[in-house]
Amino acid sequence: MDKFIRAALTEARKGILRGHGGPFGAVIVQNGRIIARGHNLVVKTNDPTSHAEMTAIRKAARKLGRFDLSDCDIYTTSEPCPMCLGAILWARIPKVHYGASKEDARAIGFDDEAFYKALESPYQTPLIRWACLDADACRKPFAEWVAKSDKTAY
Repeated sequence: MDKFIRAALTEARKGILRGHGGPFGAVIVQNGRIIARGHNLVVKTNDPTSHAEMTAIRKAARKLGRFDLSDCDIYTTSEPCPMCLGAILWARIPKVHYGASKEDARAIGFDDEAFYKALESPYQTPLIRWACLDADACRKPFAEWVAKSDKTAY
């Protein structure tokens, strides 16, 4: 078994045994070394964004002191959900190693299919009602950002 997937599995089991949340674990690897570990903390923290991948990405970014993780890989026990995939993309992680499929996760009650479908047509999904308010006013900070000479692009 791959040693990094084994480490992610250890994280998943840790979370299960501690009652922290679902059976998911992840590790971030840089230059062949684990730099961050995470497991699902949704139940422990009452934070729906505390998935294993999100937890590991947050720890890796803090440890490295940067948000660009393009020199890292992520190993996760299950195919990432849409939220985690978004975070992986924003972190610029170039490779995802995963074990179980999203169909395997669905079989035990973690069904993200409605979320994948919502991303295909976000304004058509019955999961969310959309309302655009005060667009002109909300674009003003955009102009401030564009004019800012000392901004950090990401």
